[in-house]
Amino acid sequence: MTLLRGIGDFVSHWLEGVAAMIVAALGRFVSPRVVRIVEESDGRSFTLSGAENSGGRRDRIATSDGGQFGALPPDAAKAIKGNRVEIVLRPSRFLFRPLELPRRAVEFLDGIVRAQIDRLTPWTAADAVFGWGRPADIASDRISIMVAATARATVRSMLDALSECGPASIAIFTAPAGGAAAAGTIKVYDQSVRGTLDAVRLSRILLVVLLVAAVAASLAIAVDATLGASLEARQDELTRSINARRAALRGGQAGVTRTASAMLDRRKQETPATVIVLEALTEVLPDHTYVTELRVEGNRLQVIGVTQDAPGLIRLIEQSSHFKRATFFAPTTRSPTDPGERFHIEAQVEPVNTPRS
Repeated sequence: MTLLRGIGDFVSHWLEGVAAMIVAALGRFVSPRVVRIVEESDGRSFTLSGAENSGGRRDRIATSDGGQFGALPPDAAKAIKGNRVEIVLRPSRFLFRPLELPRRAVEFLDGIVRAQIDRLTPWTAADAVFGWGRPADIASDRISIMVAATARATVRSMLDALSECGPASIAIFTAPAGGAAAAGTIKVYDQSVRGTLDAVRLSRILLVVLLVAAVAASLAIAVDATLGASLEARQDELTRSINARRAALRGGQAGVTRTASAMLDRRKQETPATVIVLEALTEVLPDHTYVTELRVEGNRLQVIGVTQDAPGLIRLIEQSSHFKRATFFAPTTRSPTDPGERFHIEAQVEPVNTPRS
């Protein structure tokens, strides 16, 4: 449990840090409108200016006898919401003290002033709001700054009342009176209000997103495991089928070879050899016969040529044991230029691979 609590605290702090960085980054690109609230000289009222769509109008905000804010008017609250509020308070509310420092201390003024607040004022740094004006050069390579401070309790109710209106940030300014006016306006307080609230809200949103992503990742892992097992089983089944098929092919290869050899032998026995057919035909044809075309297609023979006795060729071919069913497949013709009759004889060849007399 301690380990889980530690992990939860770490994630929570990390999300808060990420949210704060996001809010700060957005704040650099989005500059809110500035609403200025200036305390009147009577110390009993404030003037609000810079409100959106105010047309330059100044609204007056009344305060209690102690100079503190009560409930703000609706128009003022609407003008403050989402904007930067800059409050300018009268010098009488603050204690001003000059502070001389070496010139090189300019880069470390925040730490130096914070460390000496309890010496310069009746309050500690935690109990006061304070700031300093522009450094002024003095003799001996030294500078002088004017420090302004007041008790944090004197502005607490004012800050609380303004924070309820939802401003982006609140800053408090003042200016020394009299001869110390050269120090210029002094900022004693500056706090981003909306940024803190938005960071908290954003950190919660990030936590929800993180949880949703974790759940989605868990579901994806479960689905991957289930589908992976199913696909692996399917792959094993296909591998077994392929191996069985290969074994069957290897086993039947010898039989296929034997079958192919038997078919070739059978074809060899059934198909007449052209050389043997030509030899047998040469033996039966008389000397006065000339063959001009010879075709052997399967067991059918076609002979075209010139002879002195075309009908006698039919008888001679029929007498050979290699041929049967001899007949004319085209008319016999005689041309003046031919030495005899042009014949077209067709016969069936007997499947005998050796010539017979």
